[in-house]
Amino acid sequence: MSVIGIISEFNPFHNGHKYLIDCVKNEGDSVVCVMSGNFVQRGEPAVADKRIRAKAALLCGADLIIELPVAFSAAGAQTFARGGVKLLDSLGTVDTIAFGSECGKLSDLEKAVNALENKAVHSKISDLMQTGITFAAAREKAVEKIYGGETANILKNPNDILAVEYISALKVLKSEIKPRAVKREGASHDGAESDGAFASAALIRKMMQNGEDVSKYMPQKAFEIFQGAVNNGYLPADYKKLDTAVLAFLRKSSPEDFKGIPDVSEGIENRIIAASRAADTLSEVFDGAKTKRYTHARIRRIILCGFLGIKNTYIGCGMPYIRILGFNDRGRALLHSAAEKSTLPIAVRNSDFSRLGDIANMNFKLECTATDIFNLTLPKIRPCGTEMTDGPVIL
Repeated sequence: MSVIGIISEFNPFHNGHKYLIDCVKNEGDSVVCVMSGNFVQRGEPAVADKRIRAKAALLCGADLIIELPVAFSAAGAQTFARGGVKLLDSLGTVDTIAFGSECGKLSDLEKAVNALENKAVHSKISDLMQTGITFAAAREKAVEKIYGGETANILKNPNDILAVEYISALKVLKSEIKPRAVKREGASHDGAESDGAFASAALIRKMMQNGEDVSKYMPQKAFEIFQGAVNNGYLPADYKKLDTAVLAFLRKSSPEDFKGIPDVSEGIENRIIAASRAADTLSEVFDGAKTKRYTHARIRRIILCGFLGIKNTYIGCGMPYIRILGFNDRGRALLHSAAEKSTLPIAVRNSDFSRLGDIANMNFKLECTATDIFNLTLPKIRPCGTEMTDGPVIL
């Protein structure tokens, strides 16, 4: 019997996620999911509260859900991946990490990992970035120059890029966890068109925002959980509800206020602040600050981190704890086993944080702030303090 780890956002949980779990989980196996909290890698709120998403995953094959802290979940691919892998490795019970991949070939992904470790590639990336292109584009071109187009093509695809980061993180940690690639089926990542019963999370979120029926693209149990949340006013979250608040934050900020925020370099904070003074909406800020070097996603993450108060300190201090968002009976058994093997403290109840020290409390305080702000994006606004009162999902 295996314990399989999956790093996820489940934003929302859809048929593609169920397909991945079904591909890797045999009878007797357990699935542990590290899942982003209420803010995600796109630099915006998740479509639904983390406990709603955790419950959907538990009903559709997951056994234990661990939260990826917001400083890691609202970060770029490398930080996101390393945070997730660190949690799975620290649990002490996971033997395999599974992930979706456009190429689906572990050998090809490992070639890309090895290429990115080459000092000549690093030097070429630096040279190419002097031309003003993004890091991602420079990395792809550098690998193509030295290793050829086949390996470079791996770095074009969103899921392959994350897969490369997962494998790289396993190597950095000297983890004994084995990677397993599953070829992605159906619609492409962020694709605007569906493919049968498969649709991208981006398309499903858009349909939810428009009040359209998404039942075709989600497992029945997951759809019922999400539809119940819609009926109760708990989704979809809408970042536009924070437009004025974030613009106010930006307009009162100075370049000095952006020091120490992840991904800030080369004066991008000046562009962001200048754009905010001319913009009426956040979308206009993103457009105004964008350059060939800085993507929309990176700008969104910088602004979100500034607004939430996320500094490099949170990432630099390392992973503070393993926080449990939900579990079923099999997950409960995993927790009992992990209690003896884990290299990080495990927090199940919110009261557990009081005994975990200053760094853990600093991170939990940030999580509370993030949830209080997330609650403002919901159709039915929730009050402050729900991070302290909402417990884990137990099936």
